[in-house]
Amino acid sequence: MARYANRSLALAYTGLVLTPLFWAGNAVVARGVVDSIPPVSLAFWRWVIALLLLLPLALPKVRKEWSVVRDHWPRVLVLALFSVASFNTLLYLAATTTTAINIALINSTIPIMVALLAFLLLGERTRPAQAIGIAVALTGVLMVIAQGTLGRLLSLSLSPGDLVMVAAVISWGIFSVLLRRLSIPLSAMTFLTLQIALGTALLTPVYLIDLLLISGGFTLSGSTLPPLIYVAVFPGILAYAFWNHGVWNVGPARAAIFMYLVPVFAAVLAWVFLDERLGWYHLAGGALILVGLYLTTRNAPAPQTNR
Repeated sequence: MARYANRSLALAYTGLVLTPLFWAGNAVVARGVVDSIPPVSLAFWRWVIALLLLLPLALPKVRKEWSVVRDHWPRVLVLALFSVASFNTLLYLAATTTTAINIALINSTIPIMVALLAFLLLGERTRPAQAIGIAVALTGVLMVIAQGTLGRLLSLSLSPGDLVMVAAVISWGIFSVLLRRLSIPLSAMTFLTLQIALGTALLTPVYLIDLLLISGGFTLSGSTLPPLIYVAVFPGILAYAFWNHGVWNVGPARAAIFMYLVPVFAAVLAWVFLDERLGWYHLAGGALILVGLYLTTRNAPAPQTNR
């Protein structure tokens, strides 16, 4: 039993490291297609593709657990509203009216938002070491975003997109906390598939309104299909599966700290794929984030195994 718990915990932390890597790639891809794929279309079709990829594997499990699905789908619907339907849609919308640096800065407050909501809704208190870890990691994030210059932070200005990104952060915080609070006895595959299916259903009327009255959609081509497949598989299916497993095993507040890795991974990916310069502040900020992660995750409790 102890061996299983340790292995599950190791998998949880591995997944929580890969999740921000995939989401950093999501941000890079989103910036690259902002002129060719409308944000709502990008959000909608990523989940349609993800669902089509999952269904052949998931349908047997869904049928087997149908009685449980029937009893618990309203809870999953609530979770899908704040995750699949809202978070990335809001993030993509924010990217149209604000800068990437502002999005990264606001996105980095997710751990604080989750910790606050976990305390208010679940009564989870932050240990002194965790509080120090949050502060150290946040310092690292700010160093990366500010590029080592205080004036860069002070010169940031708010825009409508910033407010939309704040809404995205709140949405993800609510989802992470409710994921732990709403005990849903479904297998990981069934839960993820149901989450994506219900979230896509919620997003459909928004997509149709955008398609018919606002953006007009996009043209599927050799340049638009690959990014859609990427955001469906990596930041879509895999990242959500890893996040769900991580939150369930280590708790929402501790899992959220890994969001601090997003701007670090984004900086590295931008350096590799966009030829942007990797500065000393990326390395120093990354080191501080790793220290913060160590402080917040050491002596982690044994994982839950009843799901």
